[in-house]
Amino acid sequence: MSLTSISPVTTANTPQITYEEQMQEAADKLEAAFLAEMLKSAGFGQTPETFGGGSGEDQFSSFLVQAQAEKMVEAGGIGLSEQIFNTLKEKSNGYS
Repeated sequence: MSLTSISPVTTANTPQITYEEQMQEAADKLEAAFLAEMLKSAGFGQTPETFGGGSGEDQFSSFLVQAQAEKMVEAGGIGLSEQIFNTLKEKSNGYS
C-alpha cells in the first residue's frame, strides 16, 4: 500500500487570490473590527430604554454593529486599512 499526496481541488472558475489581496482583506477586517469597537463605545446598537426589542435585540446588536463597520470600510473607511496594508506590504518586501 503506497501513500499518494493529495492535491488541492481547484476549478477553472475559482479565482486565485494574490498575497497582496490577502493582505488587503486582512487590513480591511482589522479596520472593520476597530470601527465596530468604536461604534460600540459610542453607544451604537444599544437597546433604547423605551420600546426596545428586549433580550433578542440585545443578543443581535453586535451583528448590526459589525455589519455597519464593514459597510463603512467598503465605503472608504477612515484610512486605517490603507495604512495597515502599506505597512504589511513594506514588511513583506523586507523593509523595516
